[in-house]
Amino acid sequence: MVCFSPSIVSLFAFVLCIVVLFKWYFNPVSKARKRLPPSPPKFPVIGNLHQLGLYPHRSLQALSKHYGPLMMLHLGRFPAVIVSSADVAREIMKNQDLIFSNRPKSSILDKVLYGTKDIAFTPYGEHWRQVRSICVLQLLSNKRVQSFRHIREEETSLMIQKIRRSCSSSSSLINLSDILVSLTNDIICRVALGRKYTDGEESTKFESMLKEIGQLIGIFNVEDYIPWLKWINTINGLNTRVEKSAKVLDEFLSDVVEEHRNRKQGKTQHNGTNEAGGPDLVDILLEVQRENKAGFPIGTDTIKAVIFDMFAAGTDTTSTAL
Repeated sequence: MVCFSPSIVSLFAFVLCIVVLFKWYFNPVSKARKRLPPSPPKFPVIGNLHQLGLYPHRSLQALSKHYGPLMMLHLGRFPAVIVSSADVAREIMKNQDLIFSNRPKSSILDKVLYGTKDIAFTPYGEHWRQVRSICVLQLLSNKRVQSFRHIREEETSLMIQKIRRSCSSSSSLINLSDILVSLTNDIICRVALGRKYTDGEESTKFESMLKEIGQLIGIFNVEDYIPWLKWINTINGLNTRVEKSAKVLDEFLSDVVEEHRNRKQGKTQHNGTNEAGGPDLVDILLEVQRENKAGFPIGTDTIKAVIFDMFAAGTDTTSTAL
């Protein structure tokens, strides 16, 4: 049996430590870690999720005062760069936009929006560029926006009349927030879908659907941050809620698309006319699909996903700004 003296063993251990440290110091991965933005200490599994609190915007502001305008947080297993400076944001959005152009994956949106075939949440790539070109050239051009001017004017006039009647018939306070939300919903419905959904049971079902989907989009979903804990969504009922809402939304949008196709073929009592006074966004998308105006095929699921984007983006943001 070969025996080594203690001095040789110590020398070997010392050399081994030097080699390991040398390799670690010159390892590209280690260098990359050195170039990462400053980050607060994190917990295993959850990362820095516990530091966001009930008001994430306030928590992020407080953290930025300590770690600077560019910092990194670990949201579960996923690192995220937090920008709290206009200059840094300008550098990212203007000069480095391609690097930061992707979207975070959301399992809820993936189920609700047909595998994210829309434009707002789809990953950056060929599909996004194709759908964006349709939106820019066909749906949101200056000429197209101006063609819906009469709708905006009519609905604004109706809103003023509603406020006037409420003032003359009641001494109670008027909730302008509800009125403005109703205004934007009616405008977007006429522009995107061709008619308003404001009567009886249809209105109640429509508003309930939008409210539920809005809540699901903003809800904390543990699967998006700690994927191996996705089984929790089966226990807390989130998966059931998402599947139910996705089904209700798909049935609604499918009915809208089918109604427009039938109207185009003269199979409905409207005989080609609608409350938009001309082609609405669904009509335009169906025409693009039918005549291949975009130069590439678009599926019905893509049409439904884009219509939902137009509606969602045009209601909450507009009413909030007003």
